[in-house]
Amino acid sequence: MRTTTNRGLQPNVLGTFDTIVMAVAGSAPAYSLAATTAVLFGAVGFGGPAALLYCAIPMFGIVLAYARLGRIDVNAGAGYSWVGRTLHPFLGFLSGWALVFAATVFMVAGSLPAGSLTLSLIDPGLADHTPLAAAVGAGWFLIMLLVVLGGARLTVRAQLIMSGVEMLILVGFVLAAVAHRGRAAAFDWSWFGLGQFEGPQGFAAGALIAAFYYWGWDVTSNLSEETRNSRRTAGLAALVGVGFVFVLFEAFTVAVNVLLTADEIRTAGPNVLVVLGQEIWPGVGGKLLVVAVVLSTVATLETTLLQVTRSLFAMGRDRTLPAALGTVHPRWNTPWVAIAAVGGAALVMFAAAAAAGSVQQILSDAVSAIGLQIAFYYGLAGIAAVVAYKSVLFRSARNLVLGGLWPLLGSAFMLWAFVESLGELSTTALTIGLGGLLLGVVPLLVYWRKGSDYYRPARLDAARAMAATEDYGPTPRTRTGTRDKSYATDF
Repeated sequence: MRTTTNRGLQPNVLGTFDTIVMAVAGSAPAYSLAATTAVLFGAVGFGGPAALLYCAIPMFGIVLAYARLGRIDVNAGAGYSWVGRTLHPFLGFLSGWALVFAATVFMVAGSLPAGSLTLSLIDPGLADHTPLAAAVGAGWFLIMLLVVLGGARLTVRAQLIMSGVEMLILVGFVLAAVAHRGRAAAFDWSWFGLGQFEGPQGFAAGALIAAFYYWGWDVTSNLSEETRNSRRTAGLAALVGVGFVFVLFEAFTVAVNVLLTADEIRTAGPNVLVVLGQEIWPGVGGKLLVVAVVLSTVATLETTLLQVTRSLFAMGRDRTLPAALGTVHPRWNTPWVAIAAVGGAALVMFAAAAAAGSVQQILSDAVSAIGLQIAFYYGLAGIAAVVAYKSVLFRSARNLVLGGLWPLLGSAFMLWAFVESLGELSTTALTIGLGGLLLGVVPLLVYWRKGSDYYRPARLDAARAMAATEDYGPTPRTRTGTRDKSYATDF
């Protein structure tokens, strides 16, 4: 028999290992490197390793904030619920809206390289054909839409296969890059230094792009209602996932600096991993990394669909968007109306992308615009964690550092990067990024006037939540002689 929670999603589908895989796949290592390396190089030159490092430190603060908030409020809306219950419902709604808008834009930004690279496997000359790349990318997107519609169990099984092959290829190329003898430049520790940036605005631009690299790990929080022991699992998986992709990102960015010239990086654009692969393993390497990027792109389309549809589901359930979005399919326990709505919106954007400029220009503007949205809602989540835990922060030094200072550092960094980068971004990126946020004000005001209970929240307080947990005692764990088949995998 199928079991569902009173909220409609199927509980206990994901185990610990599944959730870690989702966190890694959400950050999309191969895709992020392919789509963003040339953009990052254009912003900070050889300072890519430094941008990734100095963004990772505050990013871990945001991961800690999510982990702590997830312990006291298990909600598919994640930041949308947490920010609304600690800071203000208006900010909470805009936080959720920023994720929804960024993820919908990403459907195009993510699918275009998948289409382009798939075409390059057939005929390299077709890779720059934007309308054809958009059509093939839309095909990949529709396949993932159907997988996500089929339920969390089918989704995680597909993810295990795609991400497993991707990780084998990437780790293999990291080792091959270390053993490679050819050099375009000597390794330089200054690539990790602050001197690589041209002032605060240059640093902010690099940080915003680096934030896009890491973005996606928070899918673990959006899946919390479908995860076993999610109060612990979601945060742990996010920490492990971000740590793993940080090492991969640094290794490949250094390899690009060492093995490719500046002209090769700029010319390659979104095909930079193909060029790197050819340099490491002529004839075969480029093709293998193309396969890794396609798998990574398709895998992260899946996790992004999970994020946006679960967020829309939570908003529909709270009546802050049309209530139909909170409808769950009776057989698959998935928010099928939200999935259909995202699919329709993304296909309209695919049509617009097909008539737009080059794949590289679309990617550059989309990455920067999404970076603005990410910085906005991550920054709010960091503050929300400090506010929720304010009554317990001074109980220990550990609480103060991990629950207060580090999340606050992450929040300050994200919001600073948001403001500081406004003067550096193109008009198109600003229009998409800020215009998308402002668009959310319309449904906010409409459903606020309709009297949604979301706008009269029960305040989120860690001390009260922990006291309630202690009153009820620990949840008993039932051991049986057979493994629970509701989990796809587990440790």
